Amino acid sequence: VQLAESGGGSVQTGGSLSLSCAASGYTFRHYCLGWLRQAPGKEREAVVTIDNWNITTYADSVKGRFTISLDNAQTTLYLQMSDLSPEDTAMYYCAADQAPPQRSDNYCYAVLFRDELNYRGQGTQVSVSS
Repeated sequence: VQLAESGGGSVQTGGSLSLSCAASGYTFRHYCLGWLRQAPGKEREAVVTIDNWNITTYADSVKGRFTISLDNAQTTLYLQMSDLSPEDTAMYYCAADQAPPQRSDNYCYAVLFRDELNYRGQGTQVSVSS
């Protein structure tokens, strides 16, 4: 599985950015996809996940501001970010892995929270200035 993020950049507080993650080489019928981020000197944070049931789970810190989506071909994962603040400055990574066939509302986010999704891209930097 290969994941490649793009779309990072620098914006001012209140601005918006859209990240993309091109996914290839996976044929999972049941999957978890997500975004996590890490800022210098801070712990890695699970931002949001989506699964094959289209269940999405967001970190409280981004609810109402970030939106995850997946294209119909299930090959590109997006993260639309709005109302950005300096606290959102971080390297953003997309992550993926196979999921169990049973529907579970919190499974993917729990796995991402533990940083246990086995596939991850190289990251794209997001910088928000005040």
